[in-house]
Amino acid sequence: MNEIVILSGKGGTGKTSLSAAFATIRNNCIVADCDVDGADLHLILQPENYINEKFITGHKAVIDFNTCTNCKLCVDYCRFEAISVQNEQEFISETSCDGCKLCSRICPSKSIQMVPSDKSIWYIGNYRKGLMVHARLFPGEENSGKLVNVVRENARKISNETGWKTIIIDGPPGTGCAVISSITGANTAIIVTEPTHSGFHDMKRILDLTSNFKVRSCVVINKFDLNESISDKIEGWCVENSIPVIGKIAFDEQIVAAMINCQSIIEWRPESEASKEIISIYKIIFND
Repeated sequence: MNEIVILSGKGGTGKTSLSAAFATIRNNCIVADCDVDGADLHLILQPENYINEKFITGHKAVIDFNTCTNCKLCVDYCRFEAISVQNEQEFISETSCDGCKLCSRICPSKSIQMVPSDKSIWYIGNYRKGLMVHARLFPGEENSGKLVNVVRENARKISNETGWKTIIIDGPPGTGCAVISSITGANTAIIVTEPTHSGFHDMKRILDLTSNFKVRSCVVINKFDLNESISDKIEGWCVENSIPVIGKIAFDEQIVAAMINCQSIIEWRPESEASKEIISIYKIIFND
């Protein structure tokens, strides 16, 4: 099994555009969108989902107003300030509640119960070149790392069932727990960066992370021609640190046009210089 994870130190570098392009180059492809906090790859690939399952991220406190005595003890003890008083009645903010269960334990009338947070969902669907696993973490919910693991494990299950050995993972940006969950067990990490000082800085951070996990890493500079001076600095730093720069993609407004039309640049403008460069990158990664 060959797991290729596409990452970026910051959002907006073109990570998902590259993932979509890889996912539409050949048939029999397995794609896992592990950016569960801001999933958007499905907007391009348009999968027809045949499985959708709830994911329980934790528990939230709910008040039974029929038995609540308005003692306000829960308001005083909630360290997350998730409980307030509105119209002389305690009110629990669903997004602020941390699920610590303290309020349910101290409530004298036992009017507070903990209920599962089950608004997050993961999916499996067919798209035009293969199969896709993706998920949507409900706003304010937690445990994104665990949901990423669900996505990856189902992608691996599909690989075993179909015999398709390559999994393309669109990872989340940054260096948080969801990123760690995305790279665990991956064979190769492609770091997409852009020619800005912040892009350069965040690329170094994500490379530090992949190095700690001993994941083979390489770099793609997207929109390199917008600031060739910084692109040269990035490339020079990578050479000094033995990090392969496997591609430099020029800025192309047609990539945006492709996304608007729910297509990758490979599908929208296969003759473009960006498409040719991405195919070259694909061949390096997949030894085609």
